[in-house]
Amino acid sequence: MNSLDELLHPVTLDQFRAEYEDRKPLHVPAGTDRRKAAALTWNAFNALLDQSSLWTAGSLRLMRNHTPVPPEEYCRPVKTPDGTVMRPSAGMVEVFLSAGASAVANDVLHLHPPLTRIGQALGETYAALVGANVYCSFQGVRAFGTHFDNHDVFVIQTEGEKVWTLYENRALNPVDPPEDTAETRRWFEQTRGRVLQEVVMRPGDVLYLPRGWYHDALAVEGASLHVTFSVTPLYGRILLSLLDNAAMQNPAFRAWLPPAHQEDGRALQRRLAELGEMLAAIVATPEFRDEVAMAQRRLVARPAGFSLPTPKPVTLYRTTGRAFPRSSTALGVVYGWAVQERQFALEEMIAQFDFLSEQEVRAGVDAAETAGALEKL
Repeated sequence: MNSLDELLHPVTLDQFRAEYEDRKPLHVPAGTDRRKAAALTWNAFNALLDQSSLWTAGSLRLMRNHTPVPPEEYCRPVKTPDGTVMRPSAGMVEVFLSAGASAVANDVLHLHPPLTRIGQALGETYAALVGANVYCSFQGVRAFGTHFDNHDVFVIQTEGEKVWTLYENRALNPVDPPEDTAETRRWFEQTRGRVLQEVVMRPGDVLYLPRGWYHDALAVEGASLHVTFSVTPLYGRILLSLLDNAAMQNPAFRAWLPPAHQEDGRALQRRLAELGEMLAAIVATPEFRDEVAMAQRRLVARPAGFSLPTPKPVTLYRTTGRAFPRSSTALGVVYGWAVQERQFALEEMIAQFDFLSEQEVRAGVDAAETAGALEKL
């Protein structure tokens, strides 16, 4: 699956955006088409778990009765060149799973190519940071109690079945998840509202949940395996960090503020109003829009693509001291790096700025060479 359209099929992208996106949940049954279930089979998941050096107590968690199993109960200290780490014991993990625990394998997006492709498609569609976790549960087991997430969720059921209970309430644009405590879990149950829908997820089914939607899930009739993709675009807070950099280039933002007691506070009020107008002017500029766009692009890195044993070519350039051509904000950053480096390999530049496509970087270098700002060695 290389697009959101394929992930949601047979629901069309237009229908999804008009009726469901950021509005309400969507369940897309697989029917007789099980191709989506191939994103992660039991064999593929077992192969991931067998790579024991990938896993730590943080990346492979066990949950039981809605609470984490202490790492010391299923992990063993293992000496590595970087020190001792708590590594999950395969035998103990299977014992806990057989006894009713659930396994949560975190941050698997780049460990399995089918998941990587789906994550790349979601990231590019939403200009978002995307993650993927795998949940393995057995009959009658609920890893987590009722809760909501601070990101959009796309779920693919790949093996077995699971019943998702969706509630009527939704938190409005949550950002920071509450701490997982017994009190928080009670609060979720008290504020979730009535049951809105029960969804039985079967292999190949897809479930979309907007950010903040209350839900929980229960495995039924044997073992269940599903992948959850978290989709987290930027939101308004990014303006605060970007404005800090932009505003500090203006001497007015580096000047002292008048004391609050001066003119009974009127002097301070005037200054704050002036600074506020300057901030509004900065936000309205195309340059600031481009800064935000570049921050979005940084969330979606170019997918890895090794070509070993073929060695990478080395194409050397150096700056000449002449002016670089007018460019986008993103290419301006690339050019700034070139000026700082003075001499560099094109292949290094491409690797350094992986939020841009290789074609964009090469085109930018060609333009700079035509303008005389770069010359090939």
